[in-house]
Amino acid sequence: MTARFYGSIPALVTPFRDGSVDFATFEAFVDWQIAEGSTGLVPCGTTGESATMTIEEHNAVIAACIKAAAGRVPVIAGCGSNDTACAVSHVRHAEKAGADAALVVSPYYNKPNQEGLYRHFKAVAEATGLPIILYNIPGRSIVDITPATMKRLSEIPNIVGVKDATGVLQRISEQRLSCGNDFIQLSGNDDMTLGIMASGAHGCISVTANVAPRLCAEFQTACREKRWDDALAFQDRLYPLHAGLFSDASPGPAKYALSKLGKLREELRLPMVPAGEASRRIVDAAMAHAGIA
Repeated sequence: MTARFYGSIPALVTPFRDGSVDFATFEAFVDWQIAEGSTGLVPCGTTGESATMTIEEHNAVIAACIKAAAGRVPVIAGCGSNDTACAVSHVRHAEKAGADAALVVSPYYNKPNQEGLYRHFKAVAEATGLPIILYNIPGRSIVDITPATMKRLSEIPNIVGVKDATGVLQRISEQRLSCGNDFIQLSGNDDMTLGIMASGAHGCISVTANVAPRLCAEFQTACREKRWDDALAFQDRLYPLHAGLFSDASPGPAKYALSKLGKLREELRLPMVPAGEASRRIVDAAMAHAGIA
């Protein structure tokens, strides 16, 4: 399983045009990502503004990603919800559409306790044959999947890994010891990925890879090959971009950067708005530093 989900996996932005999903641009964006070396794709994550999509749009974007990828790289469909029944519906659709796995975030806003988290993920996993990758991001969901609960969840056969965005580096080592070396650990924080990879993770579900897919892929290759000096050089080159893409509410800065590269229009859905002028200047400088301006 770890051989399938590794390396640089962009959490894809969703292009919009005049209020609707721009599917032609999205499919071209998927092609570019694969050509640049991305080793997987995540449609309908937070970076994809999934919270603003209708169910029909959500399903259509996942289907479009699977069709455009055409089996060249795995598609990990964003399937999270704070409503267990809705998350179950998402994973069933993703499986039917041909996704390779599902990314399922901790229920946000509700603030379930650890038993509630366990039962939520267990119910989702039991509703599908897809591999499930948990998404632990307390900064957005408020709740944290504790290492003890993570261990329990890892014992469910098709819960195969986690996107860890806790910001706690030692979690990677703790989860390796409690969940086993084959439990897939993917960084959810671009700026921390070097340390996370050195701690035994398998890759990164990345915002920066939207904008600099080749550099992120090359960084991941250096990490997997334990060329740590090369990996550090990539980190130094990419770090300002990692920071710059969160200098305003995401994915505003990423869409600004991609509009500069001619990949899509800088259009977001409320309540998200384009990056402010200060953020744009930071992104401009970061792109120049990375050599992609």
